[in-house]
Amino acid sequence: MQRTSLRKCVAPIRIARIEQSMKHFDLTGKKALVTGGSRGLGRAMAEAMLEAGAEAAILGSSQRVFATAQEMGNVVPIQADLSERDQLRQAFDECLKKLGTLDILIVSHGVQRRHPAEDFPIEDWDYVLEVNLTSMFLLNQLAGRVMLARGRGKIINIASLLSVFGGITIPAYAAAKGGVAQLTKAFSNEWAGRGINVNAIIPGYMATEMNQALIADPKRNEMITARIPAGRWGQPEDMKGAAIFLASEASDYISGAVIPVDGGWLGR
Repeated sequence: MQRTSLRKCVAPIRIARIEQSMKHFDLTGKKALVTGGSRGLGRAMAEAMLEAGAEAAILGSSQRVFATAQEMGNVVPIQADLSERDQLRQAFDECLKKLGTLDILIVSHGVQRRHPAEDFPIEDWDYVLEVNLTSMFLLNQLAGRVMLARGRGKIINIASLLSVFGGITIPAYAAAKGGVAQLTKAFSNEWAGRGINVNAIIPGYMATEMNQALIADPKRNEMITARIPAGRWGQPEDMKGAAIFLASEASDYISGAVIPVDGGWLGR
């Protein structure tokens, strides 16, 4: 009888502690903008924001963003070509108008171009750097101004394994993603003491549209999988936990970090 009574007393205490701990990850009432949110990793992270209680806008370059928003439910769709700076600024202003403010920015869009380095067209270099790096700088800057005025905010930039190593036939992408990691640290140095946490996530090899050519190549697929300690490619849903963590108060003392979500690839 004593043991049963003790269990009855301990159980509510344990539940209360769990509930208190989970509050650190609660995003209820927060407003989030996720770029590249119409598919792949961006969509999964937008879903994570909703699942944690936030309101979200997703920004995409094609009309797919409207279909995705309809599928996801209570999401604000915004279409813009982020290689065009005027469109980027207009899209950000539209987001603020529709959400009312901004607590969380996740920069997840990107493009890829492949050529041998000696033949890499300068037009493709300019385009990749504009979309993958300059637009990230501008979005961080615009969001930073809003968040600094309020004294709080969370910015999450999506870097890449190419932020760490150079790759082959993708010099523009490697340069841009290296820049994403460094800009994340630079913004953090100026803003962390003013209430803004700026971090980045390095996704590992993820089973998304961008990697379909690698997935379809049996030899390359086998080589990549063999090097991943987790023994599998990542799925977009694998990004959700890190995104919620970095968007929530649970990460209030983390800034300037570049966190791998890679199944252990970088530790191999």
